[in-house]
Amino acid sequence: MSTPRHLRVAQSIKRELSDIILRGLKDARIGGIVSVTDVECTNDCRHARIFISVFGDENQQKGTMEALEKHQGEIRGQLGRRLQLRFAPEITFKLDDSLERGAKVTALINQISKGEI
Repeated sequence: MSTPRHLRVAQSIKRELSDIILRGLKDARIGGIVSVTDVECTNDCRHARIFISVFGDENQQKGTMEALEKHQGEIRGQLGRRLQLRFAPEITFKLDDSLERGAKVTALINQISKGEI
């Protein structure tokens, strides 16, 4: 059974965008540990909402999101070329803080188990 096209495109965007951020995007504002946590594509693959997690302080999160917004056109062009799509999807970035919240919960559980709290 094959997966719908928009799900395959979303996974490809996630993989390629991670590589673009890691290797191709040179901006001093990108800080902390940046990961693409999820990509939601519309059924026609014309729009993609990309969830970015930045494990770092608030300034690093803000700077990273500003850098991604600034380079949005460049990123869209690279994604279109890498994925060889007829139309590169319009992309929007959303900050996803779920990994950071998970780390805080894990730290609290560890403190409770050690009897520190």
